Amino acid sequence: MWQRSVCVGLLALVLGYLCVLGPELPPAALRQLSASLLGTLRRARSLEARTVAAWQAAIVRPARGWARVAVGVNACVDVVLSGVKLLEALGLEPSDGKNHAVLNSGQELREAFAHFMERGAAAERFFSDAEAFQDIARTASEHPAAQLYVGGNAALIGQKLATNPDLKILLCGPVGPKLHELLDDNVVVPPESMQERDEFHLILEYQAGEQWGRVRAPTANRFIFSHDLSNGALNMLEVFVSSLDEFQPDLVVLSGLHMMEGQSTETRQRRLMEAVASISDIPTDIPIHLELASMTDQDFMSNIMHEVFPLVNSIGLNEQELLFLTQSASGPHASLASWSGIPDVGVVSDILFWILKEHGRTAERASDLTRIHFHTLAYHILVTVDGHWGNQAAAVAAGARAAGTQACATDTIDTSKVFLKAPLEFVTSHTEAPSKISLNPDEPVVHWHREGISFHFTPVLVCKEPVRTVGLGDAISAEGLLYSEVYPQ
Repeated sequence: MWQRSVCVGLLALVLGYLCVLGPELPPAALRQLSASLLGTLRRARSLEARTVAAWQAAIVRPARGWARVAVGVNACVDVVLSGVKLLEALGLEPSDGKNHAVLNSGQELREAFAHFMERGAAAERFFSDAEAFQDIARTASEHPAAQLYVGGNAALIGQKLATNPDLKILLCGPVGPKLHELLDDNVVVPPESMQERDEFHLILEYQAGEQWGRVRAPTANRFIFSHDLSNGALNMLEVFVSSLDEFQPDLVVLSGLHMMEGQSTETRQRRLMEAVASISDIPTDIPIHLELASMTDQDFMSNIMHEVFPLVNSIGLNEQELLFLTQSASGPHASLASWSGIPDVGVVSDILFWILKEHGRTAERASDLTRIHFHTLAYHILVTVDGHWGNQAAAVAAGARAAGTQACATDTIDTSKVFLKAPLEFVTSHTEAPSKISLNPDEPVVHWHREGISFHFTPVLVCKEPVRTVGLGDAISAEGLLYSEVYPQ
């Protein structure tokens, strides 16, 4: 760091000297020297500072923004605390990791937590034993280190969008008294959406390098679990859709389908078909964004892809959900068991391309799906079918900026608190002749094209000491949508 400061100081001194000698030097030589020295001065700034400066220029509002956004249908109160501290408070000793699709006991909780902590991966699970969950939730909420926040993808997206005073937000979900108290004043909740008791979700966080027994977390992340019956049954979906006539939104944001995994296979399939019917009732001129979340049932994921994806215009997802999605439908790179470190950009690009080619709008297919917002710790990619979305360079940059500010809990990006983790070189595909791209921090939004589909990539400035990781994906998707523009068809 001190070497860079010395370099900047010397360059400033040389530029000042040139100004004094300017009249004695030929104009062409002065221009060449000044340009060379200014270029060196720009490069002397940190990669992070150069990225932030370039984002500032790239992030512009769309020509036609949203005025009214309706968001549903999962909402709850998040109880956030250290996973290790809660497990210690419950008297659960460190354990070897083991994945469980559904949690039935404290033993399975500690195994699943260890499994995902060891991988630094986010996950969400249903806890089947209501009585045991209430005991765990009581211990968690009464812990001195616990914090209570707005929770649920829909409520978090609504809360993030509500920080923009020009937007009117409708939130429909199981809203109890505590959640209602926590919501922004700019969020309207239909009376039919209110209930007497809150749904609580427990968010167990861990930091990069944190240790629990033999398990060491490679990156900061969180493990979520709940016994949530209202959200699990999508109880508020019909209320949500029926409220749209009066609210008249410009955009609908839908989430919570993953919560149905706690239902029996028969109940879940019936409820999914009812959800499909309700979503189909939303007027086709209102764009719909679907936010995905962690899932474990491949058949259910496959059903969502085939039944719901064609009804929505946009989806948001992270690296775990993307890999699970291609595994569920035998897509490209489906044999990959898990990501090793930062997800390979070419692999991610291949899967995103396949989703839009197989389930998005084409000349032969009547699907509405034309946009995917992918986010992982180190970078984001926005993928769109040509002719349907605008301002996506600004949108992907805005989403990445939101990741840096929210994780560090700062209003603007503090370059001393973040670092560039994205690959500086990558290929755009592993299934076709790839392009090789070198990342330039002065132009951090990279664009490439593939068979009528556009890709916009930007790195993330990763927070060195994240304050809170919960809801980060929801904030990213919300910010990306805020800066997106949909073209009338």
